[in-house]
Parts: sequence; C-alpha cells; structure tokens
Amino acid sequence: MLFNERQIENTCELLKSISHPIRLKILCFLMDGEKNVSEIEKEFSTTASNISQHLTVLRKANIITRHKKANFMFYSIKEKNVLTLLKTLKQLFCQSE
Repeated sequence: MLFNERQIENTCELLKSISHPIRLKILCFLMDGEKNVSEIEKEFSTTASNISQHLTVLRKANIITRHKKANFMFYSIKEKNVLTLLKTLKQLFCQSE
C-alpha cells in the first residue's frame, strides 16, 4: 500500500478543505505572502462574512495561520507542503496558453 490509513484520511481532509473554489482562490492569493483580512475581502466578490467562514475552515484545517498586528488580522499559509502543492497545481493547470 502506498499510503497508510492515517495518511489517506489526512490527505482527504486536506483536499476537502481546499476543494472549494473560494478557499482555493484565497490560498492562491496567499501564495505571495501574508495578507490582512481587508486585502482578502477586497480581492473577492463576496461578503465579508463568507470570506470569514472560508478562512475559518482553512484555519481549523491547519492550512493557514493568523496573527494580529494593531487592529488588523493577517493570514498566511502555514503548511509548507500546502504551498508546494499549490505551486505544483499552478504549474500543471494554470500556465498561460
């Protein structure tokens, strides 16, 4: 077997967490470095509450981390493996034609 059961479960949970279009877009946006929540909200055409829900899903899955500076909450990709996965996906599927 290529993966053990725990690895399969962890991988499936990770993929489920990033499989929503808005969450994947957020992660792609964070590939360039940390962003505050206002920058993230401005980037996407959805409500602040919707963005907040997606950020919470990613944070609970330990994919992103957050910290507060002054009155701003900043988010960044926590897992280096996720960053590598996103770069690979970008290389495979997002090359300009």
